[in-house]
Amino acid sequence: MKPRKNTKRVPSFRKLLKTSKIKLDNKLKNKQFKQQSTAKKYRKEQRKLRQAVKDVVSRTPVPLEDNKKKYPEREEEEEEILPLDMMDEDDVKLMEELAQKASFITRDLSSNEPVHAKKRKNESVIEKYEKKPRRMQTESEKELIYLLPIKDKCGIIPQTMEKPVASIEGEEEDAAEEMKMAHALEEPLPVLTAEELLVHRKRKLQEKKIHIAALGSAILSYPENNIKKLKELRAMLMEQDPNVAVIVRKLVMISLMELFKDITPSYKIRPLTEREKNTKVRKETQKLREFEEGLVSQYKFYLENLEQSVKDWKQRKLKKSNVISLKAYKGLAEIAVKCLCELLVALPHFNFHNNIIVLVVPLMNDTAKQISKMCCDAVKSLFKQDKLGFASLGVVKVISGLVKSHNYDVRSEVLMTLLHLRIKEVEVKKDAEDITPKKRFMSYKEKRKNLSRMQRKWKKAEEKLERELLEAEASESAEKKLKLHTETLNIIFLTYFRILKKAQKSPLLPAVLEGLAKFAHLINLEFFDDLLLVLHSLIVSGVLNHRESLHCILSAFRILSGQGDVLNIDPLKFYTHLYKTLLKLHAGATNEDVAIVLQCLDVMLTKRRKQVSQQRALAFIKRLSTVALHVLPDSCIGILATNRTLMHTFPKTDLLLDNESQGSGLYLPELEEPEYCNAQNTAVWELHTLRRHYHPVVKKFAAHLVAGAPAEGSESLEHEFSRRSPTELFEAYSMKSMNFHPQVASVAPRKKGKFLQEESFLIEDLNELFKIHFGKPAPQGALDFAKHLKTLPGS
Repeated sequence: MKPRKNTKRVPSFRKLLKTSKIKLDNKLKNKQFKQQSTAKKYRKEQRKLRQAVKDVVSRTPVPLEDNKKKYPEREEEEEEILPLDMMDEDDVKLMEELAQKASFITRDLSSNEPVHAKKRKNESVIEKYEKKPRRMQTESEKELIYLLPIKDKCGIIPQTMEKPVASIEGEEEDAAEEMKMAHALEEPLPVLTAEELLVHRKRKLQEKKIHIAALGSAILSYPENNIKKLKELRAMLMEQDPNVAVIVRKLVMISLMELFKDITPSYKIRPLTEREKNTKVRKETQKLREFEEGLVSQYKFYLENLEQSVKDWKQRKLKKSNVISLKAYKGLAEIAVKCLCELLVALPHFNFHNNIIVLVVPLMNDTAKQISKMCCDAVKSLFKQDKLGFASLGVVKVISGLVKSHNYDVRSEVLMTLLHLRIKEVEVKKDAEDITPKKRFMSYKEKRKNLSRMQRKWKKAEEKLERELLEAEASESAEKKLKLHTETLNIIFLTYFRILKKAQKSPLLPAVLEGLAKFAHLINLEFFDDLLLVLHSLIVSGVLNHRESLHCILSAFRILSGQGDVLNIDPLKFYTHLYKTLLKLHAGATNEDVAIVLQCLDVMLTKRRKQVSQQRALAFIKRLSTVALHVLPDSCIGILATNRTLMHTFPKTDLLLDNESQGSGLYLPELEEPEYCNAQNTAVWELHTLRRHYHPVVKKFAAHLVAGAPAEGSESLEHEFSRRSPTELFEAYSMKSMNFHPQVASVAPRKKGKFLQEESFLIEDLNELFKIHFGKPAPQGALDFAKHLKTLPGS
């Protein structure tokens, strides 16, 4: 009979793909159950093995006692019962043969079983004990070492080994060596001089530096292969040698910071899911995963070490090791804060960036000025380079919580950092990537018409990959920017309004007013009326200084210049206050406030030219010309540039250059209302005085304005002056560094020569008079200065 042919076909790959998920789950469960049962069986065998070894160890052999001493009567009876004369020769021979065998002592003589019979399962404890080998008391007891047992068909065979007993001579030698070591420890160390200590410390420090450099070089050359050396380098943060501990820890902190900045990838590393861990991958992928996992763990431990260094300095508590003194804690903390600030700016995209923000932002309010300045500078740099706004939003949230938790009693520098945010408009302009047309994918009909079946298949896979790449690409989309910027500004304005409402006498008020001046054009229309009333009440209250009141004015006009254009409001009271405040500017401490004044004038007069009357413009030009006589050259150049802009914006103001022009009324310079001071009846005579100024740029501007600010001709300005705004000119010729700009030409030193009196005077009569006077002999005795009065008539 022919064997039956196997008609079962091997399932194809496509059929395997269609297998139900339930079937696959059942297969997986069966596989896991088999693995669990195998492991359970293995554990059971191991437990039995350990129990057998434990039983063998617990049983100690007992020596065979002398039966003659215990049972003398029984011996006599046995001798009586079984005398040797009555035994057969065969029995005697059998006894002698058994006595020569090693198993004679262990064998049960009453049984007829052979010597190597198997153990019975139900034998009693006494029988087992009797079958154990005995040792005589005369034998010296030896210590045994119990080894792993051996398992064969018969059962478990315990294994032991005699412990080697050290000889007396060896013990004596060991004792002698121990005594020598004790004496050596008791002997005092050789006392080194100061020079020798310095040389020893320098050599140790050099060795540590070389070791740090070698580890860093190895990590930089092959980061994926030498990621474990990061742990070795990080272990040096716990240096215990008191001579070099502080310097070594500082060097290791900075070295690790630079290493992390170099080897860290440009993306955030996320933890793997359980499914990804169980999936088999290529060797390269597995190696990359191990590198990323090691990098994240070491980076985390490094940040914890930096945090601990700062906490140790804050708590000012010595540790048990006492390796570092309390004074050295501050130096370590400064280096730790510096490293945190560098990582905050350099790695805003990497893991644990929010943790670094939480560490750095509270230190901005620290009492130590150096640490506070480092943190503030780092946050400013982060704001300036953050294009998308995600990192800035995290910092702003923490700053808002810090201000609120301290009841608005923080350093003003904390809020001043918000001025460096890259938010000029809430509606972010479109980037170049958004303007370019997006990639268009082929429709199904187009593919069916133009491509073959295989081409369609490849095209589908290609488009899928492109879509995934587009989703993964970190492009700064306008919508994302808009959302982040809006949320950031909401938090900023919430903080500002809280301070204006609850803490008007807080030292944060100047920073709040300056911030409002920067971001006021982004506020919603609902808050405009209330905010203008608050700003005016602050100005009128008199609690603000000169700079703060200028910020109030600037904030008010920034509000009106943005969305406030739709409001029909004439802020005459703010014009009046600025007109009154201009006379407080001088060449002293208020010279730096001129920059804010120039911004106010630009927003109030130039950008609101349609709402400004001619009388108001004339009054401001006249007062600015008066102020230009009392300020430093940089402020004077900025004010004259503003006057030039106003004369171009309001052409009819050139009547101030005409001395013969007359109008109704008399100019009242002391009046605080610019509309009613009759500025049309005066002239800007101050420009003629400024034409003789010692600064060459001031001279040029004064002559240019006297000529009517022409755009062409001999009195026109060069391009470097005419194309720059007043604020830019003020900053370009700033006097902060106390340098003259442009520099004064150096004069050749005169040679030292003899002073000739005759050649020193140009007038001949004066020379003759001096010759006569110097030719007279010197008077002797006391001088009488009143002799001419005595010779007068009537004296």
